Amino acid sequence: MLRSVKALDYMCEKLVTFTPETDLFEAINALVDYGITGAPVIDKHGKLVGLLSEADCLRAILTLTYHEEEVGGVVGDYMIEEVHTVSHEADIIEVAEEFIKNGRRRLPVVKDGKVIGQISRRDVLRAVEVFAQDG
Repeated sequence: MLRSVKALDYMCEKLVTFTPETDLFEAINALVDYGITGAPVIDKHGKLVGLLSEADCLRAILTLTYHEEEVGGVVGDYMIEEVHTVSHEADIIEVAEEFIKNGRRRLPVVKDGKVIGQISRRDVLRAVEVFAQDG
């Protein structure tokens, strides 16, 4: 039996997500608590509006500290708004090419403009392992 090669089949569906209004330190704590390096930022309708990574958090803290401003703010002030995504129907090869081309660690998986999951480089490697075992 031929296995599926779609992002939908290898993505993580249980996501940590933030809204633009999420407190920055609440987001940082979530990244640390869940052991993740970033998470999608969605609006109240579930539409993807950005991505917050560990690097974004570090940049925010360093910028605020450098300018001797009060440390804080909300996710919307520090998230990246230009986010690369993949369709839930994208095949694993397309996903791997996107990782290589753009140097991303994870990509939100979207269907009809809404985030339904996230796929990482590790998920793609897991898919390859499954194919190798099936011969």
